[in-house]
Amino acid sequence: MARTYAVETYGCQMNVHDSERIAGLLDEAGYLPVIQGEQADIVVFNTCAVRENADNKLYGNLSFLAPIKKANPNMQIAVGGCLAQKDQSIILKKAPYVDVVFGTHNVGSLPVLLERARIEEESQIEIKEALEHFPSTLPARRFSAFTSWVSVSVGCNNTCTFCIVPTLRGIEKDRPEADILKEVRALVDQGVIEITLLGQNVNAYGVEFGDRGAFAALLRKCGEIYGLERVRFMSPHPRDFTDDVIEVMATTPNVMPHLHMPLQSGSDRILQEMRRSYRSSRYLGILDRVRSAMPHAMITTDIIVGFPGETEYDFQATLDLTTQAQFSAAYTYKYSIRPGTPAGVMPNQVPEAIVGERYTLLHEHQQKISLGVNKRSIGQTHRALVSEVEGRRDQAQARLTGKTEDFRLVHFDAKSQARPGDFVDLEITDASAHYLIAKELAHIKTRGGDVHEARTKQGPTATSLGIPTLRKPSAAE
Repeated sequence: MARTYAVETYGCQMNVHDSERIAGLLDEAGYLPVIQGEQADIVVFNTCAVRENADNKLYGNLSFLAPIKKANPNMQIAVGGCLAQKDQSIILKKAPYVDVVFGTHNVGSLPVLLERARIEEESQIEIKEALEHFPSTLPARRFSAFTSWVSVSVGCNNTCTFCIVPTLRGIEKDRPEADILKEVRALVDQGVIEITLLGQNVNAYGVEFGDRGAFAALLRKCGEIYGLERVRFMSPHPRDFTDDVIEVMATTPNVMPHLHMPLQSGSDRILQEMRRSYRSSRYLGILDRVRSAMPHAMITTDIIVGFPGETEYDFQATLDLTTQAQFSAAYTYKYSIRPGTPAGVMPNQVPEAIVGERYTLLHEHQQKISLGVNKRSIGQTHRALVSEVEGRRDQAQARLTGKTEDFRLVHFDAKSQARPGDFVDLEITDASAHYLIAKELAHIKTRGGDVHEARTKQGPTATSLGIPTLRKPSAAE
């Protein structure tokens, strides 16, 4: 009987993309995705190293698996991703029962390493310092039948003092445009109607071959692909953001009016200490030009609270900028020391209690802004792509969920005949800080809905890219 696997993913969209490749590689090697609620024979952790809680989560889950592994020595555990690239042998010192440790540059080696560990009955570590394959060239088990990630580059040339990702993912490597478009067309042929272009610094695409306009040109060519209904991208850097990208967004119907652009801090002094290579005036200038070209666009961001040396004045500058920017959502993070980063050894580390207070203040401040932004949409009409992911309260409240063109979550009546992957035209009737409430005006069937329905009829063969409910060993075991 074929062995089963589960993949748990921590971190960014790039990790989710890699996890789809990990699942595809295991499929190709003859393993099967575990059925929800059953014990997997192979558990793979695809890790993040950006925030401290990712470390804690990994080692907590490894401790949970220790007695299960002891009761079943044939079970295998693999750890990959950024934390594996960073910690390498430390993982085996903390959890010697782990079978395989692999890095960000050699995802494709996982099946061979698992088999070698099984035959030799010895843990395997393989960490490459240079990229073996672009993730998108590997087989994939995609989480969604109708939406997909497409990697345009890997690595990053920036030197932000709080970030360890360039060290772990390496310098930026760009895929040839022809390869990217070939993958997008293949996905559309399979029924995908929405793609998200991914890169650690996605709008720097072209830096390796010296073409500053390459990203805008790529977006424009995606707009010419018949059957591709929606194009998104994450995450651009303000330093590399150019007006030709705004022009393409405004004039290309399938490029969505949403921009996720990390701010990190509203204080120019802190931005300088972070080595972010732009200042608040440039950032706000980009937002002004985006909204001038697309008044209906929504903008989301990332913000770090409590960077070393952050004063009350610096924090107030962040609050003031969020008020001015009117983000529809901001993903806020408490600064935590990442070993190996310049910020980790900076003086004037902000006390944890103060970081916590500022985080709460910023969160509450942004909640009010988000609520105001969303309430201004009441009475408007939006087209949403129905999601296959059920919200925590969707079933209890008899509602379906979708994503609007501008990337906002919207709930509507579950009596709708719309399938995941279909479009619905909705009138917004109410709003909260996190989502919109709407009534359905029209249901538009799509190829995306068709392929989702076909996949669903095949039975429970998809993996959730998250750890299943693991069976705890009985007292007898």
